[in-house]
Amino acid sequence: MLTSSRDLTTLAERLAREPRIAFDLEANGFFSYPERICLIQVGFNGEAFLVDPMAIDNMEPLGKILADPNIEKILHSADYDVRSLDRDWGFRINGLYDTSIAAAFVGMERLGLGTVAQELLGIELPKSKRLQRANWGLRPLTEEAVNYAAGDVLHLMELRDLLGKRLAEKGRTEWAAEECARLARVSFNVQDPELAFLSVKNSKGLDGKALAVLQSMHAYRISEALRRDIPPFKVVSDAVLVDLAEDPTQELAKVKGIGPYGRGGLARGVKDAIVEGLQTSPVKRPPRATGVRMTASHRARAKDSLTRLKAWRIEQGKALELDPALLWPAASLERLSRDHGDLDEEYNSPEVREWQAREFGEPLRLLLADIPRQQRLESS
Repeated sequence: MLTSSRDLTTLAERLAREPRIAFDLEANGFFSYPERICLIQVGFNGEAFLVDPMAIDNMEPLGKILADPNIEKILHSADYDVRSLDRDWGFRINGLYDTSIAAAFVGMERLGLGTVAQELLGIELPKSKRLQRANWGLRPLTEEAVNYAAGDVLHLMELRDLLGKRLAEKGRTEWAAEECARLARVSFNVQDPELAFLSVKNSKGLDGKALAVLQSMHAYRISEALRRDIPPFKVVSDAVLVDLAEDPTQELAKVKGIGPYGRGGLARGVKDAIVEGLQTSPVKRPPRATGVRMTASHRARAKDSLTRLKAWRIEQGKALELDPALLWPAASLERLSRDHGDLDEEYNSPEVREWQAREFGEPLRLLLADIPRQQRLESS
């Protein structure tokens, strides 16, 4: 385990001479709030190195390695890693190669690292839900945890080589490369604290008075999570928040799932938040984008068009033995179902990939030409 800035600098000097490295990280999102990266795994030349960012003051040497486009960084299911690195240190990954993306484009259906390694390499990685959700912020790490973490990077290069060969055989190397490049540009988006309560599950049906209670309760939950350094869901769940917002007069101890916050000293904080919410003016939801006005006949034709477009995508997926969702974005199909003449505009939409437009643009154009075109709808 590397635990000092000097150790990390030495490792970074070695990594700078490598054409590619394997990379992974572990965080403590099930145990702390806000969560943070607790362990970083780097693999190359058949070795795995574990870096302890909780003990190292300056992580910048690693950030420079990740940013170097001349070093390929091999990860599996990298979305969470990319966002976490951006959140904690503002690090970006240039030269990202995601083996889960590659696996999807060679036609694999189950994309977990353990499954991909088992199917392609015939090896069984030590995968366990208990360790996946372990508290990686605890020290010292157990031998089991160390072996688990190291195993995540020891075979990534071999997987990358095999998947790269299969992609080339199928002519899909550029497809996967564009997806990896898009993923590398993902950033961590901080949710607006003033609007975060509107994202609580099953809260869409609440009226203004209930939303005021929900907002107050949500703010209290966040303050408690910060005070106790635990994830918000371990304070009270979304279901409890909505239950109390719908009926703030009910007896707390009888609220299903409220746990210790239904009695004693912890209950006082909940009661105060409810009272504050009841004394607040009703909350109005922000206006939703209205999109376009559609008559009943427009809706019916758009529905029929979307059915044909989805059927086309499914047919293409079967022919290529790929998940149809990879071949064209659903949001784009929905827009095209409303206005068939916007295909050229769709090429420039943020969802449509260059490889998708190149490979499927003309077949899609022919299909749209065969579907009765609707009148352009008016924006409302």
